[in-house]
Amino acid sequence: MASIFQRMFKVGQAQAHSAMDKFEDPIKMTEQGIRDLKKDLQGTMKSLAEVKGVAIRLKKEADDNKRLAADYERKAMMLLKKMQSDDLDQAEAERLATEALSRKEECSQKTVSLMQNWEQQDKMAAQLQANVSKLKSTVSSYENELITLRARAKTAAATRKINEQMARVDSSGTIAMLEKMKSKVEEDESLAQSYGELTSTEKSVDDEINAALSGGQLSPANDKLAALKAKMGI
Repeated sequence: MASIFQRMFKVGQAQAHSAMDKFEDPIKMTEQGIRDLKKDLQGTMKSLAEVKGVAIRLKKEADDNKRLAADYERKAMMLLKKMQSDDLDQAEAERLATEALSRKEECSQKTVSLMQNWEQQDKMAAQLQANVSKLKSTVSSYENELITLRARAKTAAATRKINEQMARVDSSGTIAMLEKMKSKVEEDESLAQSYGELTSTEKSVDDEINAALSGGQLSPANDKLAALKAKMGI
């Protein structure tokens, strides 16, 4: 019993696959594939824009911290110069200069960290850019192939239609019919010619009367024969 159900399932599965094959249209499948690729391309471009945005922000923060570090160092030097010129108390100047240098060190360390993160984001952006370029090239290639596929499909459909029409034509029957018509036409032509010859050989009463009045000469051929006899003295 189980084997019977298994065979029935396989038969149903085969029929389902056959039906799916009939419904599958290569052009529609290609169009759907291109739409899917374009969707993937949009997603990749969005990710690329986000990664580039992060990279730009990291680079800007790194540059800002680098400038701040340089500014803190400049301020520390100015404080020490004021101390040398007795414009500022030594202890206060050294305290403030030390704070400035501490801030400078923090900014420098932050700059290094930001630059490392920026390099990672920049590499990721370059990789995504390569993927975007590859997807764009693939989509363009598939679109060109789709144009060719559509043209080939139209040609194949037209050729198939013509071949199907030619296959339905009974060549032997058509030739036999033509031969029969040809034979009939030749028979009619021969019959018409026969009647024409009969008509030309029959003499009407008027023809006989005219021939008798003209000395029995019924045709120009007889006139020529009489002239030849006269010439020869016969």
